[in-house]
Amino acid sequence: MKIIINKNYHLEYVIDDEIKIIDIKFSDKDCLIQLVNKLIVCSHHENKDIINNTNVDLSFYHFKNNKLNKDDYVIRRFFKIGDLNRGKKNNICDVNGVKVGSFDIHNDIYNTGITVIRPSEDNVFRSKVVASSYSFNGFGKSIGFVQIEELGTIETDIVFTATMNVGKVSDALISEVLKNNPEIGETTGTVNPIVMECNDSGLNKSRDRILGEKEFKEALNNLNDDFIQGDVGGGAGMVCHGFKGGLGSSSRVVNIDGKDYTIGIIVNSNFGSSNGEELIINGHKYKDLIKAYNNELQMDEKGSIVACVATDAPLNERQIKRLLKRVEIGIGRTGSFAGNGSGDVFVGFSTANKRDHFTKSSTKQILYFNDGSINPLFKGVVEATEEAVLNSMMFAHHLKGYKKEVRCLGEDINKFYDLLSEEIEWKN
Repeated sequence: MKIIINKNYHLEYVIDDEIKIIDIKFSDKDCLIQLVNKLIVCSHHENKDIINNTNVDLSFYHFKNNKLNKDDYVIRRFFKIGDLNRGKKNNICDVNGVKVGSFDIHNDIYNTGITVIRPSEDNVFRSKVVASSYSFNGFGKSIGFVQIEELGTIETDIVFTATMNVGKVSDALISEVLKNNPEIGETTGTVNPIVMECNDSGLNKSRDRILGEKEFKEALNNLNDDFIQGDVGGGAGMVCHGFKGGLGSSSRVVNIDGKDYTIGIIVNSNFGSSNGEELIINGHKYKDLIKAYNNELQMDEKGSIVACVATDAPLNERQIKRLLKRVEIGIGRTGSFAGNGSGDVFVGFSTANKRDHFTKSSTKQILYFNDGSINPLFKGVVEATEEAVLNSMMFAHHLKGYKKEVRCLGEDINKFYDLLSEEIEWKN
């Protein structure tokens, strides 16, 4: 492959004696170097028809889904946030045993769905994970937080869905737990379902409440230790900072006393002003540029964000709540000030400490860190949360919904290209 930078800083490249031109003028040297690196990576990826026609803007090729076979690659990150190492997958499933599954519906009337987070490979009712919850701004309708606060455990999957469907999805979750635990209501007590919500009524005809047991089971069938982000599952109808939002995730690996621990987060982002003027990307605020791009009048911050934090670090429920309080710092770094109508509600758990539902012992010993040692985990939560929110927008797509149409951040990413640090993981 031969690369030519002409006098106007346009880029030409030659593959198999065919000249191809990238019709973008570059004035930033570092940006140009990144583009050249992309070309080299693409040209050396054997048997992949990646560079397949003229005028393909490879600097943003990960948004040109019609030019790439998505089965060939996985994007692990778009922005390098902070200085801690990320996990291999850069999502909550980097915490061993955690799985995520989604089901969604997309058409002109309905854009909605369900996402299930499974905390453990064990039967969670019988082997509960130590947990906590935190409501930074309680404008929300989540189910199950009272018992988490009282007992400090989670005993079911955690579900993200649309506000109007909380009751129906909760009923489906209870049915699933009853099926797998016939002793509930007979020889032991009841069960505490965890369902969290955001309002998708702008892009979804939410009054029809179309999600129920069938859709919940579809999400369960899709449980895996890796997953797609963006406008999928519970994130199908979400809007964040005026752009398409939804599911976003990230992870960090921290070292405490010579041992590595993983902390991961998954968010469902549905907050921010409609014209995006408060959005901050990796410390940069593009207020006027984004306002002009979205072409909307200012509207107050509203909507919601829910989040689930997981870690394999040994913590007690009080310490997990301290982690959850730091989630809002990461959200704030993307430009949120948690407006009146924004429900900011979080739940978290540790896979290191579990409680046997059927134990006959009167006492239990658990291992947990001294509070003075968990600063790295606090930092990890903040960094991972900030990146997860941005990922929720970067993985999403332009969508025309029930009441409005919303653009995605990736459509015009050249305005923010200098902030990108995407990592492409090729399959095979």
